[in-house]
Amino acid sequence: MQRAWQNLKPLYLPEGWQSRLLLGLLFLAILIPGVYSYSMKVLPPPAAQPLPPGVHSDDTNLLARLVAAEAEDEPYVGKVAVVAVVLNRLKDPAFPKTIPDIIFEPWAFESVANGHYWEARVRPQDYAATQDALSDWDPSNGALYFFNPATSTSAWIWTRPQITRIGNHIFAR
Repeated sequence: MQRAWQNLKPLYLPEGWQSRLLLGLLFLAILIPGVYSYSMKVLPPPAAQPLPPGVHSDDTNLLARLVAAEAEDEPYVGKVAVVAVVLNRLKDPAFPKTIPDIIFEPWAFESVANGHYWEARVRPQDYAATQDALSDWDPSNGALYFFNPATSTSAWIWTRPQITRIGNHIFAR
């Protein structure tokens, strides 16, 4: 009884293909370990940017959760604008002086009032939008309020001077 490997016949490829196959295997033997080691390389975290005055490191989680709850279906620039509104309120003397006090001010944000704030799924893009707003990007152009005209029930919000519209939100002063 012959072993299976003894029945193998040599592989004959068309002229020139054997060298191409060997070169390809050599290339893969060199490339694959390099790609694997590059993909497993641990990159240092990005340098932490200083936070604006009045903003603490824990506040970024609160802001990202607000973005997730208030602007989950909005374009990225709309997410940044939501955080910018909170930061604009932080600078305005008519509003509370801390981010938690601004976010949890009674009836300030619909998602906080109805509990959706705590149920929203916070995604990496919500944190990225928060960082962009903390880095002085304000697509709201100084707005202190925002609302969705399709769902807003407050007549008062329509009395505020409107600045811009981003996605489904209107931003106002």
